Amino acid sequence: MFGQVDGIATKDPTFGLDALWIDPSQRDAAQTAGYTVVDSSTVIATHLSQLLKNNAAKLIGQDDVQQLLERLKQTAPKLVENLVPNTMSLADVTRVVHSLLDEGVPIRDMRTIAETLSIHRGLENNPEELVAQVRVALGPSIFQSVIGGAQELPVMVLDPQLEQMMSSAVQNNHGVIEPNLLDTMVKGIGDAAGKMETEGASPVLLVSGIIRGFLSKLLRGRMSNFYILAYEEIPGDKNIRVVTTVGGQN
Repeated sequence: MFGQVDGIATKDPTFGLDALWIDPSQRDAAQTAGYTVVDSSTVIATHLSQLLKNNAAKLIGQDDVQQLLERLKQTAPKLVENLVPNTMSLADVTRVVHSLLDEGVPIRDMRTIAETLSIHRGLENNPEELVAQVRVALGPSIFQSVIGGAQELPVMVLDPQLEQMMSSAVQNNHGVIEPNLLDTMVKGIGDAAGKMETEGASPVLLVSGIIRGFLSKLLRGRMSNFYILAYEEIPGDKNIRVVTTVGGQN
């Protein structure tokens, strides 16, 4: 419960939460009233960082991916030589990199990305499965990028019955799901995400690998600073904590 503070009502540009612009002289009063006070330069820097993250895929082309591979070639020449063009084209590798960046996955570990693409040769005609395999290999990096320095990752999950219905729809009906159920689920995820944000946690939805890609496409653009992870991507030595379950009847 917040106390009364004079200010201009607004929305946080990065997380979309309700916020107030206040005069610097109101800082102490706002903190006493229970608000988290962030200076304007930090707000701008955080927003710019999020914008760059959200648009990273648009900023990297084939030439940039080639440079990343050339850098990797200095320490793993055979790996790069066997990958491009023997296993995949540069365009295929770039598509994988774009898919990772679209979902905020770090691409610093190009060696793991290249090794995984080399191992799973033949999946170029199934790009979603290829990206899924790379995400599993990058599980530790993805986990670290979400959790930061914390010891435990709070997550939301789907009700088992709802997840089974979603899995069947994706496998058998190519993602055709009853509209009312879909709307209810999306609203439930949004409500749970908002609650996690107010509690200071990054909203994370943990689901099976079968439906992760479908839900990512469905929710992308509707929510910012939101992560959808597959169970397979969670390293075995890491801890998660389920904070809420989203059901089809929320």
